[in-house]
Amino acid sequence: MSGLVTYERDGEISRITFGDGKVNLMSTAMLTAIHDAFDQAERDKTVVILSATGKHFSAGFDTKIIATGTPEDHYRMVRAGAELALRILSFPMPVVAACHGNAFPMGAFLILASDYRIAADGNYKIGLNEVAIGITPPRFAVELARQRLTPAYLNRTAILGEMFEPQEACAAGFFDRVVFAADLQSTATQAAEALCKINFACHTLAKSRTRGAAARLIRQVIDEDITMGNSNARAATHEPA
Repeated sequence: MSGLVTYERDGEISRITFGDGKVNLMSTAMLTAIHDAFDQAERDKTVVILSATGKHFSAGFDTKIIATGTPEDHYRMVRAGAELALRILSFPMPVVAACHGNAFPMGAFLILASDYRIAADGNYKIGLNEVAIGITPPRFAVELARQRLTPAYLNRTAILGEMFEPQEACAAGFFDRVVFAADLQSTATQAAEALCKINFACHTLAKSRTRGAAARLIRQVIDEDITMGNSNARAATHEPA
């Protein structure tokens, strides 16, 4: 694995932990390393616990690439993010996400794509804040959020750019459970252990039946609106989605 990601297997459970020593920006390198770890978990046929190190879960896409990178750099990063979100959404084994801090896009997308999402209670937020900072959310992100959030909260976060603290985020659909921060990792482990007992073939088929239409739509739109630049061009000309 890359120095950005660690992969640890313990029997039927694998822990994928990412961190850059700062705010866990979702650069192309980070996204690729996480994707590679999921490839290993699929080979191992393990239930996955996805978590991060440091103060934040993730500050989202690498803004340096957005601000100063070439269009090709930008494309590669957002494309890698979209592919990773789709990979997790369709992953054949259960994925448990353990969130302990701020989760901005792309971090929020990783959580939305996971099967069982556990949050540590605390003073931090999660959401799709793109419009608040002058960016139009990519279509793959909107479709991913539509799959997990209540309609009212989808509108509040995708259209208005609102971010939510853990308890409200749980009501919105970002998380399935909120626990004391000290209990986050043990709760994630217990959840993964319980999921080891389900029938994985049935799980995979049920996931396909439940999310297949959304996954196909996300695959279709990945290249339609993949860069923030294209999204903003549409917004500037008032082009409808």
